[in-house]
Amino acid sequence: MKLRQLGNSGLYVSAIGLGCMGMSTAYGEMDEKGSIETIRHALDIGVTLLNTSDAYGNGANEELIAKAIEGRRDSVVLATKFGQIHNPTGGHVDGRPEYVQAACEASLKRLRVDTIDLYHQHRVDPDTPIEETVGALSRLVEQGKVRHIGLSEASARTIRRAHAVHPITALESEYSLWSREVEAEILPTCRELGIGFIAYAPIGRGFLSGAFKSADDLIDADRRRDLPRFSDENIRRNYQLVSALKDKSDEMRLTPAQLAIAWLLAQGDDIVPIPGTQRVAYLEENVGAAEIVLDPGTIEHLNTVFQVGAASGERYNQAQMLRIDF
Repeated sequence: MKLRQLGNSGLYVSAIGLGCMGMSTAYGEMDEKGSIETIRHALDIGVTLLNTSDAYGNGANEELIAKAIEGRRDSVVLATKFGQIHNPTGGHVDGRPEYVQAACEASLKRLRVDTIDLYHQHRVDPDTPIEETVGALSRLVEQGKVRHIGLSEASARTIRRAHAVHPITALESEYSLWSREVEAEILPTCRELGIGFIAYAPIGRGFLSGAFKSADDLIDADRRRDLPRFSDENIRRNYQLVSALKDKSDEMRLTPAQLAIAWLLAQGDDIVPIPGTQRVAYLEENVGAAEIVLDPGTIEHLNTVFQVGAASGERYNQAQMLRIDF
C-alpha cells in the first residue's frame, strides 16, 4: 500500500484508510467477529489508518478496535474523535477544555493504548471558542497522550483560528463525487496551511457503489433512512448519477466504488479516503482503488457528471446539519 503524508505534519498513513463506524452503529446488523477479521486483514494488506470516534456505538467501536489491534499497535495509525454526544433528547456538542481531557482519558482506556495518534474534535462546539478547545488538545500533546490533533467538519475560518493556536494535522470531512462543497474554500485553506484532508463517506455512504435503487433496499434499522439523499424520491434522482458512474466503471472494468475512490485520490496527494466496511471482500475492492491511475479525460467526465450540487437532498437531516460549522 502506498503512503501519503497528512499535510506538513510528518505523519504518514496508508493512501486509503478504514472507516470503522459502520462496524458498531448506523447501518443495521453488526458482526463483531467479521469486523475484527476485516480490521486485521486491513493491517495485513498495508492499511495503517483506522478511523473511529467515541460517539460510534457510545464507545463500543473503540472497544472493538482495541480487540482487533491487540499485539499489533505498531502497525496502526489510530485516529479517534470526541465531542459529539448522543442522548435520548438528540445530543449536543462539547468542546470545553475539561471535557476534552476527560474524553481523551476515556478513549485511551477503551482503546487500551497509551497514546492516540490523531485526535479530532468531532464537531465544532459553537458555545466554546475553538481557541480554548485546541488549547486543551495541545496540552494533551504535551502530556504525551496525543501525537497529532485534527478537526472534523470545520469551516475555513475555524480552521485558521485553530491552526494559529496549535498545528492542525488533518481535517476530516465528507468529500466524494456527490459531496464536493469543500472544494470551494475548505480544501484550499487546508492546502495553504499544510493540513491533510481525510475524506469520510468517499462512496457516499455506499450509494455510489450502486447498491441502492430505492429506500426499500435499506433495512429498518439503517440510519441512512433518516438522511434526505436516501429518501425514495431523492434515491430515484440520485441513481441517475450512479448510472453514469457505473457506465464509466464498466467501461474501465472497475467497480463504481473503485472509480469513486480513485477519483478522490486523483484530487491530490494530501487526500486520504476512509471507506468503511465490515467485510473483507469489500475492503479488498476498496483498497484496490489505490492502484488505479485515472487519465485526465476520465476525471473531466466525472467532474462534469458530478458537478457541485448535483445530488438531490442534503447530506444530513436538519438537526444534524445544524452541527456543521459553515
